[in-house]
Amino acid sequence: MVETGEGRPAGVCGANENLLLQRGGYRARFAIGAQDLMAARQLRSRCFKTDGLDRDAYDAVCQHILIEHDRAAEPVGYFRSLLLPNGAGIGKSYSAQFYDLAGISNRESAVMELGRFCIDPDCPDADVVRFAWGAVALLVDRHDVGLLFGCTSFVGTDPGAYLAAFSLLQQRYLAPVSWGPVAKSPWALGFSQVLQGRAALAAVDLQAAQAQLPPLLRSYLAMGGRVSDHLVVDHDLGTCHVFTGLEVAGVPRVRQRLLRTIAEGR
Repeated sequence: MVETGEGRPAGVCGANENLLLQRGGYRARFAIGAQDLMAARQLRSRCFKTDGLDRDAYDAVCQHILIEHDRAAEPVGYFRSLLLPNGAGIGKSYSAQFYDLAGISNRESAVMELGRFCIDPDCPDADVVRFAWGAVALLVDRHDVGLLFGCTSFVGTDPGAYLAAFSLLQQRYLAPVSWGPVAKSPWALGFSQVLQGRAALAAVDLQAAQAQLPPLLRSYLAMGGRVSDHLVVDHDLGTCHVFTGLEVAGVPRVRQRLLRTIAEGR
């Protein structure tokens, strides 16, 4: 599927063709034109608390998916996706600005980057998150994606607020060496550096760690996701983020069945 630069897949003409998924009072659809992109950027700005409208150069090359409630005029969720036919184009991704992803560049299967994944803070319904992942699963199946990846963000630029979470990630969820990813950004901080040895050898406080993990990252980890051994402080968005990857073939069967049930509208 080729992106037109306005958030609309090439060849999509009507509203029904633009629909990706609909069930349980929610629908996911590709953004069409300037008005939809403005609504998406406004939601992103509210969720990430940016100064001014959240926009960047990657908006022009990504597909934009809006999650809407049947009774709501504005989107309640959003994510953008960048589909690459294989790993050779990994340097074109948003994540490649911050992480050296050469280890992924030799992958032969399709890879897809998820970005700016967010849910309206005034819409705390957990079904929205599950529905959004159902839409992701539909795209993964449609394009035979082998690896999902992206940057998952912690609110704020102080890594010290998330020591339990980073300790958990360091001890249990590091990406395989074959992926990399290698530190690239001048704002990169290794987990060991952040933890300064205080938590690395101690038992993980699971309750505190789970409370500190962002919902998106919890979802990735529950499906088998893995992260970089370092974080990047992103002063533009006011966040700390970690590279996160998910091997689609490694998603537990129970999770696969759940996501496909949502994706198939059952």
